Amino acid sequence: MTTARPAGDPRIPRSEHLVLTGVLTAEEAARTVAGILAVQREDGAIPWFRGHHLDPWDHVEAAMALDTAGEHEAAERAYLWLARHQLPDGSWYAAYADGDPDDVTDRGRETNFVAYIAVGVWHHYLATGDDTFLDRMWPAVCAAVEFVLELQQPGGQIGWRRDDDGTPATDALLTGSSSVHHALRCALAIAEQREEPQPGWELAVGALRHAIRRHPERFLDKDRYSMDWYYPVLGGALTGAEARERIDAGWERFVVPGLGVRCVVPNPWVTGGESAELALALWATGESDRALEVLQSIQHLRDAESGLYWTGYVFDDDAVWPRELTTWTAGSLLLAVAALGGHEPTCAVFGGEQLPKGMDPDCCPDA
Repeated sequence: MTTARPAGDPRIPRSEHLVLTGVLTAEEAARTVAGILAVQREDGAIPWFRGHHLDPWDHVEAAMALDTAGEHEAAERAYLWLARHQLPDGSWYAAYADGDPDDVTDRGRETNFVAYIAVGVWHHYLATGDDTFLDRMWPAVCAAVEFVLELQQPGGQIGWRRDDDGTPATDALLTGSSSVHHALRCALAIAEQREEPQPGWELAVGALRHAIRRHPERFLDKDRYSMDWYYPVLGGALTGAEARERIDAGWERFVVPGLGVRCVVPNPWVTGGESAELALALWATGESDRALEVLQSIQHLRDAESGLYWTGYVFDDDAVWPRELTTWTAGSLLLAVAALGGHEPTCAVFGGEQLPKGMDPDCCPDA
């Protein structure tokens, strides 16, 4: 196993799958990985940046990026941080202050944040083949999934949050539910690997996929947000012709040629994370050329010194905003590059062909 190293250390592995024309050279990829490692704390936590908060979803995204570069020990420490800080109900708080895991800045518990551990754990297992790790993390994955499924609504969609006083949200977000769909499929893959069938999870993921594909009215209207556009594809609920049609339908609304993807229309603001995630979704639909173009278009967000990426750019004002170099933006870019570069664990997790599908969504009732 490798160990975490300081930023700029030339011993950082220069994996061929992290080299992509017009996006990253070997040296640039190494510096980006080192940038994430420099933010990771000794206890394994990966905040957005030092002095800012940690949220469980972005923490996992950054850990997955470390695994693409062979930084398996650092990634494992990130997952063990989650295992140590999991709440008795299987969840995590939405935000923890950097430096003190007991200093919680958002005591809500968001279902897509909680579920995402399954994606990261499966990705790490595929990258390492470490059965001991999988055994150690299985109870945390099970507890997280059960917490999430307690908020599944009769129509299959997932309530987006449980408040600190225990009140569950019945409203569902398309982006969040699509991410949960991906996570449930990864959880089923872990269960299959352990030969521990989970028929309840299979039913749940089928009902959720049916809601995403056939019942947009079951979700809050967030049509202005690009994540609601591409996440049903990225989360694997829409595939094939359905996926390509959805991407094509929203392309001109959200993609700014040469700059990246808008976070929200009509705001003149492109963001690195959304752009990299769209590239992953494009790759999953077989659109590697367009994925490459999107990744090339956001290199203006790269900070050469740290190897990290600015969160976004307001193009009407020619201004970087906010002035944040975030681990999760760099992480999402590395994952997209790894997929295009043929990194097998990343391809397996985001390609979806090898993930269990659960119950056929067309068998779900139109409740």
